[in-house]
Amino acid sequence: MKTTIKYFGGAFAFTFVGLILALWLGWSFSQNVRGAVGFLLIAAILAVLEISLSFDNAIVNANRLKDMSHKWQRRFLTWGIVIAVFGMRIIFPLLIVVLAAHIDPWEALRLAATQPAEYARIIGSAHVSIAAFGGAFLMLVALSYFMDSDKDVDWIAALERFLRACAPMRGIEVGVVLGVVMLFTWILPPETENTFLFAAVAGVVTFLGVEVLGHVLDRASMAAEAAKGGVGAFLYLEVLDASFSFDGVIGAFALTQNLFLIAIGLGIGAMYVRSMTIMLVERNTLAQFRYLENGAFWSVLILSLVMFAQTLIHVPEAVTGLLGATLIGLAFISSLRYRARHPQ
Repeated sequence: MKTTIKYFGGAFAFTFVGLILALWLGWSFSQNVRGAVGFLLIAAILAVLEISLSFDNAIVNANRLKDMSHKWQRRFLTWGIVIAVFGMRIIFPLLIVVLAAHIDPWEALRLAATQPAEYARIIGSAHVSIAAFGGAFLMLVALSYFMDSDKDVDWIAALERFLRACAPMRGIEVGVVLGVVMLFTWILPPETENTFLFAAVAGVVTFLGVEVLGHVLDRASMAAEAAKGGVGAFLYLEVLDASFSFDGVIGAFALTQNLFLIAIGLGIGAMYVRSMTIMLVERNTLAQFRYLENGAFWSVLILSLVMFAQTLIHVPEAVTGLLGATLIGLAFISSLRYRARHPQ
């Protein structure tokens, strides 16, 4: 019980406050109990949706955080949650509307408050760009993990050994992603192929840019303060966090068109993801469960393919969350079996 409160106490408090706000927001819009309770239920569903879609995010974040200095770990887990909740759940959707509709931020905010249906329509019109960018970025994240000659734990052994054997081929992961992008560009209707291609290449360039910037900044940071995994790793994690959030933010509009309710529901979920990340790092859970990390990165790879597929067909968010949870669950079971066979 003490452990639960230690890691999830803040998330529980945020949940209580968030649900009260959702109830008040529902009453403000509907002026009746039914509307208020409806908003409360939607906020709870959005929180569960965010947790189910982002559990792999917590594992991937923990994988990166364990190699960072304590100072930068705390900065990511404090500043990072502000960026995750307010940046991705409020500013990012507003920015999409600003760019897509060529209006100023205040007008976008007015649309969100007074014309939620039009606001949601504009968000939906940018779906191809968002899916292409996020899919390309996340696919590179996953392939960079598997195509690493220093990786020494294989879960799906034959396939992971093959991918690791490809590591000496410089730029192979970028070539694979660009090949997938070319395939989808060829399949897509002519009216969306240019949009998809530009956004996907932007995702690849962003990944490479963050990697380069991270190396440069970390080198400067280490020279100045001997920090391990400093500002460069922080920037990488923030972009990674944003990419994981794309499907949750877009999928939320299937449940409600109210920007503020989406921010509350997904914000609650993001707090639990943060709490899980802290627990994974401090209790060294990834080391205790041998294949959990592998399962998370397979989940990331599947998510990237789903995001690409969403440019052609609608893939329910429940399916995406279930796929990720299944892979992580199987990896967890495999880890338990390994521990039973190797108790030392």
